[in-house]
Amino acid sequence: MTPPARPKLASAHAIITGGSSGIGLATAHLLVSRGAAVSLVARGRERLEAAAAELRSSGGTVAFRTADVCDKAAVETAFTDLERELGKPCDVLVTSAGVARPGNFLDLPDEVFHEMMTVDYFGTLHCMRAVLPGMTQRRRGSVVAVSSAAGLMGIFGYGAYGPAKFAVRGLMESLRAEMAPYGVHVGVVFPPDVNTPQLVEENRWKPEETRAIAGTIRPLSPEQVAAAIVAGMERRRFVICPDIGTRVLARWGGVLAPVLNAEFDRRVRKVRRHRSRTCTD
Repeated sequence: MTPPARPKLASAHAIITGGSSGIGLATAHLLVSRGAAVSLVARGRERLEAAAAELRSSGGTVAFRTADVCDKAAVETAFTDLERELGKPCDVLVTSAGVARPGNFLDLPDEVFHEMMTVDYFGTLHCMRAVLPGMTQRRRGSVVAVSSAAGLMGIFGYGAYGPAKFAVRGLMESLRAEMAPYGVHVGVVFPPDVNTPQLVEENRWKPEETRAIAGTIRPLSPEQVAAAIVAGMERRRFVICPDIGTRVLARWGGVLAPVLNAEFDRRVRKVRRHRSRTCTD
């Protein structure tokens, strides 16, 4: 059997959710440089207009629509409009829209758990449901979802966010198996902390213990993650890891989990001992 052809990005129409900033915008820049036409989807019109102007200034063919990925009907309408505007169906989908809200499990309100699942999981699901029927009919395409390193291993402080990203991982594992007979590439990305506006917001809520677990690891740039995403598409990879840490975790996490958990627990105890001494001084 002839293996499926690699995506021809130079003639592709790529739809990117969360495309007005961060990983989404960096991926759009890279795809435009490969000759793809790019459609951006996000909630904020001003940032979308600015992102589109930025991409067009580098010679890109760009369209955009405002839509909330939590709204299935809005996603379907936006995608249909974008396909009509650019005159071609979606060949590539990257779902980078998402939110992260860390916090202690016992302190987080129920609404946060619902929001993480609604935005991160269902926001990914709605987009996949919108494009995969057409891709299977055409027997080509590439869909890539952004999960997280927190979708590879449970981490202190991510009791709401982590399960949603695990759900994205599970969805994409199922889709990989179902889409393979149609020649559609399925990938999932596991970035660690990335230097984006989302990380700035996330850092407002991180417990000290979560910060201690992260240690002194520097966040990746959005461009590093975008490069991994595009390379993953071109090489038809399922697991896409933009750094050595997540590559090791994705490959050997099951074996390393006891060692990593012991080290993370040690860091948590250290933070709590320091807090206890500070409170008694």
